[in-house]
Amino acid sequence: MWRPDRSIRGPFRPSLRDIDALNRVFADAFTDRYARDGLVGVRVPHLNPVIWRYALEDAGDGAMVWRDAEGHLLGFNMVHRSGTEGWMGPLAVRPDRQSEGIGSVMVRAGIDWLLSEGARTIGLETMPRTVDNIGFYSRLRLVPGPLTITLVQEVGRRVGDAGDRLSRSGMSQAMRIEECRALTDRLLPGVDFTREIMLTAELAVGDTNLLYEDGRLVAYALWHSAPLAAGRPKDELRILKVVAEHLEAFDRVLDGVQAAAASERVRRTAIRCQSDFPEVYLRLIEAGFRVHWTDLRMFLHDRPQRVPNQGVVMSNWEI
Repeated sequence: MWRPDRSIRGPFRPSLRDIDALNRVFADAFTDRYARDGLVGVRVPHLNPVIWRYALEDAGDGAMVWRDAEGHLLGFNMVHRSGTEGWMGPLAVRPDRQSEGIGSVMVRAGIDWLLSEGARTIGLETMPRTVDNIGFYSRLRLVPGPLTITLVQEVGRRVGDAGDRLSRSGMSQAMRIEECRALTDRLLPGVDFTREIMLTAELAVGDTNLLYEDGRLVAYALWHSAPLAAGRPKDELRILKVVAEHLEAFDRVLDGVQAAAASERVRRTAIRCQSDFPEVYLRLIEAGFRVHWTDLRMFLHDRPQRVPNQGVVMSNWEI
């Protein structure tokens, strides 16, 4: 009796030509996941193509796709490395090919690549109520870590001082980026967000706020304001990375981001705060941010997240 070829091929590195196929798998897989979690009727939209371009170029050789026997995309894993910090996402398997072990192959490939690249932190995020996902990742030796709490705040009408921004640094931009790298390395040696900062500037999807004290960089915040969903208007500024020497510097650079959000004419600001930073979390609540969403951060058992001894280094593990 004839049986369809259920083999998988890959991983291959995707190109920009694969964005439509990536979007179809992304939307179908996450819509199916929400439905199985009881959120029936939720339809996940396609991502903005420029956001996919950012994801693909940020991942570089860590961008991986798998195809079926006919060459159609059946799964992907975007694996990112910021110096010694490595994480995976988004990743998805086409709904008609789930429960075949493809997800395990994809996650193991991502882990192997990050290990070969010398990552000291290896992890991902999933929804904490999705027990199937937690069990799946646990069987691959990932263990539960802190919550990542997405907090949002409406943008006020008053436009304050947005402070120094990388896009306004002119000929000194390369020097400013090096200052960001040095500050991050000083607080959390080995972690490096240079590629994300440069890509954000190159693709014009956001900017980086810079805070100086006595001529010395003490904090920066990398953010995106390009809409996540294809065909949607710009309505949210999302903070991806925040690095600050001390809590007062965190507060001040966040004030600058809020002013930037007003100038970007978006409706709200969003920041994803790891529960590893309880004082930062409480400061955000006191500043008027409200809890919007939660994710569970999971790590390879011997490659946990590192937290600085002083200051703040918060890194978004979502595109």
